[in-house]
Amino acid sequence: MDIDRSGLAEFLRSCREALQPEDVGLPRGQRRRTTGLRREEVAVLAHMSTDYYARIERQRGPQPSEAMIASIAQGLHLSLDQRDHLYRLAGHHPPVRGAESWHVGPGLLRILDRLDDTPAEVVSELGETLRQTRLGVALLGDATLRTGLARSLGYRWFTDPTTRELYHPDDHAHLSRVWASGLRSVIAVRGPRSRAARIAEELLERSAEFRGVWATHEVGVRPAESKRFVHPDLGLLELQCQTLLDPQQSHTLLVYTAVPGSETHEKLQLLGVLSSR
Repeated sequence: MDIDRSGLAEFLRSCREALQPEDVGLPRGQRRRTTGLRREEVAVLAHMSTDYYARIERQRGPQPSEAMIASIAQGLHLSLDQRDHLYRLAGHHPPVRGAESWHVGPGLLRILDRLDDTPAEVVSELGETLRQTRLGVALLGDATLRTGLARSLGYRWFTDPTTRELYHPDDHAHLSRVWASGLRSVIAVRGPRSRAARIAEELLERSAEFRGVWATHEVGVRPAESKRFVHPDLGLLELQCQTLLDPQQSHTLLVYTAVPGSETHEKLQLLGVLSSR
């Protein structure tokens, strides 16, 4: 497919001008005269330089890679139809939709953008963290540092011992059953050629614990209502986890809250201070 430079530039400009800063979790500021978002704001949202993004809108520079287009689509909070159109204008075939997709829908993003004072994240059905709030990063670590199969928390659970340090030791055995059970259920839905099946095959080779839990053929094992995290600076935090599902993409928004007045509630206020350093 060939890139349509003028069509790409016009489409990006149209999407940018249709958004206001508050639509994407940015402050409006004073004396704002720009229609919609500024180019530099889109660049920040898409994790790229302002110059790179500006050249695309000016129909200059090399053809943007698929990774760059994915970042722009996510930064502009595009719907799946808009995302696919953007890919085609840039000369690429659109990626898959559904559970294999890492494109977070605009509805979940709009909610996530309004949770700046709360630990929250959007995850795939395989426990791959796709987006996080500022406090989500402070509580759980930065998901952008993970690549490949290690993006899945279930995969890391059985292959990287440091993953478990964040969770209360008394919960480890149950969480192992939760991850194995959930992975088995996803494979039953997605099939033997899915990313879930690939994770299971890798874990069967690498983890004796996983092989033992997998052999029980458990399904439907649920996590506890209260999650107990052991933060390196704040110690034990007991959090409730509220969920919101996007069935079209099989993505889930997880919001971690504490009972008002509790010790954990006070620690969450400290977590906000730590995250701003």
